[in-house]
Amino acid sequence: MTQAGGVAAPVGGQIFSEILPYLEINQGNEEEIEKIEEIEAPDLLEKTLEEAQKIAQESEIELVIENQEEEIDTQIEVVKDQTPKAGITIRKGSKIYIKYQ
Repeated sequence: MTQAGGVAAPVGGQIFSEILPYLEINQGNEEEIEKIEEIEAPDLLEKTLEEAQKIAQESEIELVIENQEEEIDTQIEVVKDQTPKAGITIRKGSKIYIKYQ
């Protein structure tokens, strides 16, 4: 019989401690968990970056531009992809990752 559990447990613990905050999972007691309002991810496809930023601000979500270059004209560049997709239930304050053309 091997001692694999003794080796895997600390590694697994470290992995989960790094993944759970990324997934925005609260590790506290139920009493400490605050209720976070859920919304539907807005449809940002084919919107200019300026329009997408305005929608994100109104929806209380954060935009992350994945293929951002140094100089962007937010009035011309158009959103071509977003994750999570429109219509998916997300929490207010969540991030939506977008790519523009």
